[in-house]
Amino acid sequence: MLELQVKGKNAKEASYKLMNISTQIKNDALKKIAENLEIHSSEIIEKNKLDIQNSIDKGIGQQMIDRLMLNEDRIKSIAEGVRQIADLEDPVGEVLSMKKRPNGLLIGQKRVPLGVIGIIYESRPNVTVDAASLCLKSSNAVMLRGSGDAINSNKELVKIMKMSLAAVGINEGAIELVEDTSRETATAFMKLNEYLDVLIPRGGAGLIKTALANSTVPVIQTGTGNCHVYVDEYADLDMAYNILINAKTSRTSVCNACESLLVHKNTKDKFLAEAVKR
Repeated sequence: MLELQVKGKNAKEASYKLMNISTQIKNDALKKIAENLEIHSSEIIEKNKLDIQNSIDKGIGQQMIDRLMLNEDRIKSIAEGVRQIADLEDPVGEVLSMKKRPNGLLIGQKRVPLGVIGIIYESRPNVTVDAASLCLKSSNAVMLRGSGDAINSNKELVKIMKMSLAAVGINEGAIELVEDTSRETATAFMKLNEYLDVLIPRGGAGLIKTALANSTVPVIQTGTGNCHVYVDEYADLDMAYNILINAKTSRTSVCNACESLLVHKNTKDKFLAEAVKR
């Protein structure tokens, strides 16, 4: 597991320097990332095509391929998301509370970076950029371990982000990608106490359960999600039908597609009969 040791060491060293960089430099880096993503979109798409073809060859379903796919519009959307992160207030250094004790001692709460954040996620390459950008904004280094399905896309995205960091003088180790996508390496990654300060599994119930069972690093447990549409007894039913169909079918592969329908008992018979037809 030499790769983990080398990249873990790089990330840890970068994290010490990140704690002291200015908001302006972080924002400059984020804007440079967004700019370079758009400039190099053709290279990203070419690498992404390799991942898509590999997935097709494996017989992976169309929904998962849609999650994996990048095109000009999606890359522009990712870049815009990075610019929005740059525009956010810097959380580092914010004082949340301060109290003066009878002896004159001031005790307060202040936001500080965590250090090195490990993130394990599934085959959505946009997460690679989203996660790295949020970590950078909060002055944390990040080690990313994405799905093997998206490895070519992720390598290209991380290469572009590292190039952007270097352009503004930030240690490139602030964003590291674990390129070995084997289960053995994933398990070893969860036990990288020497370098990781916290682990975030971002994905389905299986991934979260595995991380909780195997990790010796503190884990921030996320929910698996269950997106509802609720139809009240006083709802405009025509509008409700349109919302329901759009919520479920406009793009079934995304994590905010509708998963559960909840209907008020006083309108359920009328609404459900027509909903099933539609």
